[in-house]
Amino acid sequence: MKKNYKSIFSILFIGIIIYWVFYSMMPQTIVGNENLSEFSTKRALKIVKKIASKPHYVGSENHNEVANYLVSELEKLGLETSYQEGFTLTDWGNLTKPKNIIARIKGSNSSKALLLLSHYDSAPHSYSYGASDDGTGIATILEGVRAFLNNATPHKNDIIILFSDAEELGLNGAALFVTEHKFAKEIGLVLNFEARGTSGPSYMLMEVNKGNAALVHGFANANPKFPVSNSLMYSIYKMLPNDTDLTVFREQSQIQGFNFAFIDDHFNYHTAQDDYKHLNQNTLAHQGTYLMPLLKYFSDTDLKNLDTTNDEVYFSTPFGFINYPFEWVLLLWIGTLVIFLILVFIGIAKRTLIVKDILKGFIPLLIAIIVSGLVSFFGWKLLLDLYPQYNDILHGFTYNGHDYIAAFVLLSLAICFFVYSKFEFSKSRMGSFIAPLFIWIIINFVIVFKLQGAGFLIIPVISGVLILAYFVITQKTNWVINIIFCMPLLVIVAPFIQMFPIGLGLKILFGSAILVVLCFGLMLPIFVNFHAKKLWCLIFFLGSVGFFVNAHLNSNYQTGKAKPNSLLYVLDADADQAFWVTYDKNLDEWTKNYLGENPKSGSELNDFPLFSKYNSGFSYSAKAPLKNISKPMIQFLRDSISGNNRFMKIKITPTRKVNRYDIFANEDLVFQNFKANKVINSSQKGSKMIRNGKKILSYYVVDNIPLEMEFSFDASKVLDMDLMESSFDLLNNPNFEIKERKSWMMPMPFVLTDAVVLKQKINATEIIEIPFSKLPSK
Repeated sequence: MKKNYKSIFSILFIGIIIYWVFYSMMPQTIVGNENLSEFSTKRALKIVKKIASKPHYVGSENHNEVANYLVSELEKLGLETSYQEGFTLTDWGNLTKPKNIIARIKGSNSSKALLLLSHYDSAPHSYSYGASDDGTGIATILEGVRAFLNNATPHKNDIIILFSDAEELGLNGAALFVTEHKFAKEIGLVLNFEARGTSGPSYMLMEVNKGNAALVHGFANANPKFPVSNSLMYSIYKMLPNDTDLTVFREQSQIQGFNFAFIDDHFNYHTAQDDYKHLNQNTLAHQGTYLMPLLKYFSDTDLKNLDTTNDEVYFSTPFGFINYPFEWVLLLWIGTLVIFLILVFIGIAKRTLIVKDILKGFIPLLIAIIVSGLVSFFGWKLLLDLYPQYNDILHGFTYNGHDYIAAFVLLSLAICFFVYSKFEFSKSRMGSFIAPLFIWIIINFVIVFKLQGAGFLIIPVISGVLILAYFVITQKTNWVINIIFCMPLLVIVAPFIQMFPIGLGLKILFGSAILVVLCFGLMLPIFVNFHAKKLWCLIFFLGSVGFFVNAHLNSNYQTGKAKPNSLLYVLDADADQAFWVTYDKNLDEWTKNYLGENPKSGSELNDFPLFSKYNSGFSYSAKAPLKNISKPMIQFLRDSISGNNRFMKIKITPTRKVNRYDIFANEDLVFQNFKANKVINSSQKGSKMIRNGKKILSYYVVDNIPLEMEFSFDASKVLDMDLMESSFDLLNNPNFEIKERKSWMMPMPFVLTDAVVLKQKINATEIIEIPFSKLPSK
C-alpha cells in the first residue's frame, strides 16, 4: 500500500513541479500602479487599445493616424520627435516608402546610444489590428520611457527611440534607418520588442555579430525578474533565415541586440484576431519586466565593447538565469561519461547491476521511442484527414492545438507505461536505467560538436548519474533522492515539449512525443518501481482520450476562433477574361457564393506566384463577370540600345486607388543596374539584380505614387515583363456587391486576399524616345 502511495505522490509532485515551471515564467498579475515612476501595464494597455482600434497597414488612412498619435505621445513626454521618409527596396524584393518615427533622450556621457525599437505598421491583406504585433512593443517602449523619465533615472548613454515602419512588408523602415539616418552610426545596442502570437511568455532571443558572451553577461547583470530564454534557441536561430528589424541592424551595420517576442496563440498572428480583446495582458506585463531593468542597465553601461568571439551556454529557470562558457560543454560531457562508465563498471563488479538487465533496458526504451514517434507523426496526419478544416490555418497551430499537445503527451506516457509493464528487471530494476542514461550521453556527444548552445542538456544527465551513483554505492534506491534529482529535467526540458509545437506547428508533435519518452527514461528510477504500470497506462490513455474528445468538441470555427478564407477578383486585361480565385483548401458558404460548388483548379493562374510566407498558391478558380477596371498608364520613358545592352526606364502610374504592384519577368532576362523609384536593393552587391524566380519586386503603394523602374539587359533578348496591380478593396469596391463574411470567418493571413487584381503585359501606351547620348551614366 505504501508503494502505491509513492506512485501517487510521485505523479502529484511531478505535476506540481511542471505547473510551477510554467506558472513562474511570466507575471500572473497586472500592475496598475499609480506611481508614475514605475511601469504600469494598465497604462500600456490603453496605448495598445488606441493603436489597435483599426487596421493600420502601410498605405492605409489609419496608418497615418497611428503615426500622428505616436508623435503626439512622444512629444507629451517632452521629446523632440521627427519623421524619416524615403523609398527602400529590401532583399525581400519589396519596395515601399516607409515613415519612421524617431526621438532621442540625451545622456550625460554617451559611449554609444541604446536603441529602443518596435514597428508600428500592422500586417496588410488580413485586416490585422496589430494589437500584439506590434502594438505591445510600441506600448511597452512608450510606457517604459515615461516611467524612466519620471523617475529621473541617471544615465550616461543617449537613448534613441525608433518606431519603424513597413516591417511587415520586408523590414523596409529598419533598412531606411540603417542606411540613411545619421543616428545609425551612433548605436551600440538594440532592444527590439516583437510578437508572433497574442499570449504566452516573451522569449529573449539575441542577435550577435560573433560571440554572445558580452550580451549574456549584460542580460544577467540587468537581472530581469522573469527571464525566459536558452542558448539552444540562440543556436537554432543562427541557422535559420532571420526576419526581424534587428536583423537589418546586425547584417548591414554590425549592430547587435536583443529580441523579445511571445509566440503562444500563434493562430492569431497576422489575422483580424490580433486585436485588443485577444491580447493576454500578462504577456504585455512580461514585456515590461524585460524593458525596465535592461533600459536602466544598458543606458548606463559602456556599449563600445560588446563584440566578442566567445559564446556562452545559458538557460532560464524559476530560480534565475544561468550561464557558463561553451568550453565547459566538452568538459562536462567528458566528466559525465567517465563517471557513468566507472559507476557501470563498479555496479557490474558488485553485481548491483546485471549485464542482462542493462542490455534488456534498451529494448523497451527504443520500442517506446519508435512507437510514440510514429503514432504522433501519423496520428497528426490522420487528424488532418479527419478534420480537413485545419489545412486552412496556415500557421500550423490550430485553435485546439493545446489539447492535441496534451493528448499526444499523455498518449506517449501511456505507451511508455504499457511497454515497460511487459519487461521485468532484477536488482531494484535499476539496470533499465542505464539505457536512457547512455542514449542521453550520446545525444550530448552530438551536441558537443554540432549544437553547443544545447549544452545545458547535460545537466539532467548529471542528475541521473548522481541517482545511479547513490544506488551503486548504497545498493538501495531512495524515493526522495530520485524525486529531487529528477527536478532539473522537469525544470529545463519540460518547457520544450510545449514550445516546439507552438513555435514550429503541430506537425512537430512527433518531436515532442519522442522528447516525452526520453524524459520518461531519465525518470525511470521513479517510474520503473510503479507496481501498477498497466493501471497508470490506462489512466494516461483515458486522459489522452479526454483531450482528444475536447479537441473534437472545439474543432469547429466560431466567433473569436474564426475560419480564415480568401477571395480575389483577377482580371486578365490581355485575354479579356476574369476569374474568382481563392487560396482555400476547403471552400465555405462565403467563397462558394462566387466559386460555386465545383470550381476548377486554380493552378493555371499560378504562373506568376504572388508572395506568401508559406508559398501558398491558388487552389480554386471560377469564371467571373468582366468589370470595368481602370488600367494603369504604362510609359516607356527610355528605350535605347548601346552596344549589347538595352536601356529602359518604365513608369507605371495608377489610374485608380491601388495598394500593390507585383512585377514579373522571364527568368532568362538578367537585369543590370536595376533601380525602382531611384533606389537599388539594400543588400545588392555588384550590378546584377537580385531576384527570386520570375518575381522582380512587390511595390506597396503609398499615396498612389507611380512606380519607376530603370535597368538594362542583353539587347538580343525580348522584354517579357508582366504586371499584377492590386487594390485591397474588393469588399467595398463599387463595381462589386460582395457579401459580408459570417462572424466565424476572417480574411486569410499571409496571402493577398479581398483584392481586385488586374493582370497585364507591360507594353507601352506612350513611347518617349530619348537619345542614348543624353542618358545619365548611372
